[in-house]
Amino acid sequence: MAISLTRAHFPLLSSPSAVRAATSAFFTGSASPLRLSYRVRVLPVKEARTRRPALVQIRAARMESTGVSVGFRAPYFELPEPLTGRVWKLDDFEAQPALLVMFICNHCPFVKHLKKSITKLANFYMNKGLAVVAISSNSIITHPQDGPEFMAEEAKSFEYPFPYLFDETQEVARAFGAVCTPEFFLFKKDGRRPFELFYHGQFDDSRPSSNIPVSGRDLSRAIDCALSGQKLPFDQKPSVGCSIKWNPGKSI
Repeated sequence: MAISLTRAHFPLLSSPSAVRAATSAFFTGSASPLRLSYRVRVLPVKEARTRRPALVQIRAARMESTGVSVGFRAPYFELPEPLTGRVWKLDDFEAQPALLVMFICNHCPFVKHLKKSITKLANFYMNKGLAVVAISSNSIITHPQDGPEFMAEEAKSFEYPFPYLFDETQEVARAFGAVCTPEFFLFKKDGRRPFELFYHGQFDDSRPSSNIPVSGRDLSRAIDCALSGQKLPFDQKPSVGCSIKWNPGKSI
């Protein structure tokens, strides 16, 4: 994935090293594992007025979901929904046979690539009894665009049928072992037993700029199996996305 920025984004910076520092701080925060590479040419003022702006090319290393085993019990959470002000708890979903917990955010290109399809999938399966909740755990210190005010706008704009919750302390993300956005945790339960992890994998094979259509195939098949009591007939592939942006000085 490449993101190109012109010097117009950094009007007060006068050298490649300054641009590197600014872009690193802006996109990653102090604890992000993203690797960045740059292609920078700083033009004299007179030449800059007549030439196309120099580009800063940022390549972000993709992060994969790891480390959580099938059978893992859903951690308890109690988080606010910025759109409505309601506080949601894990207990609110106990009546459903399966629960999909998604770690997403506003700004990540991997999430943006799937937003419409995530909404469509959620609408379809919520009508079949699936409980769905989305959580944003990104630091608003380093990424204010992922803050609660913008989350509420996002939920309203995309007409999310599920609650979109704000994990300000990032403790819920840590409890789940979440590391990237998007990341999908599908839990199922038998009777009165607690929710246990059934699927922790990708939405499908599509990625930004991959030219593979978004289908939701992997997650849809997993949900079908969870709701029908069948075992997964395929190997799980990890979800791929941007790293969760931890608060400065902290990491998972």
